Amino acid sequence: MLDLGAGTGKLTVTLVALGAEVIAVEPDPGMLTELCRLLPDVRALSGSAEEIPLPDASVDAVLAGNAMHWFDMAVAGPEIARVLAPSGILAGLWNLMDDQVEWVAGLARVSGSAAIGPRDTPTSWRAETAGMHLPKTGAAARFGSPEQAEFSHGQRRTTDSLVATIATRAGVLVMPEQEQEVTLGRIRTFLAGRPETARGEFTLPMLTGVLRVQRL
Repeated sequence: MLDLGAGTGKLTVTLVALGAEVIAVEPDPGMLTELCRLLPDVRALSGSAEEIPLPDASVDAVLAGNAMHWFDMAVAGPEIARVLAPSGILAGLWNLMDDQVEWVAGLARVSGSAAIGPRDTPTSWRAETAGMHLPKTGAAARFGSPEQAEFSHGQRRTTDSLVATIATRAGVLVMPEQEQEVTLGRIRTFLAGRPETARGEFTLPMLTGVLRVQRL
């Protein structure tokens, strides 16, 4: 398996634990260094979705954890298809907040789309990712029809840890400082006022959304 856009290796760890033979590819030198420190036995390479440093038909599956939306599929699509074996699988995975739970839906509303965006909740995630494997240039598609599925889990959180995580999201990071403080303060106030989240640790209901396509 190829973990593409592997970051610091969070998905790589799971793939290794499942017994897969994993190659990790990551463009950011700092993240790649951390991945190598964490997983010294994993083959880790500098590269990107648009320029994968592997031979043709060399992997059975390409996985991208919270990374596929950064790929330029006009370039990355043919490149991923090149390294996949015939009938190989491309799968994108995203962490979603389960806004079918009432208080999570409320959190999404008070946070605003910059903090909890269109790929962060199930319904909008399905719409946003359904065609993500397709090039946007009119080039020939190299993958079949997509399958989408969601798998439930939960994360143990506190108000501080959840606010800190939301603060790292791209939409929040680019806010002017005052707007960022107001947004995070509004989230903190909401969590403090909900019985599910007001007292110490709580479970944040999550889904893993998966988009899977097969190489043609």
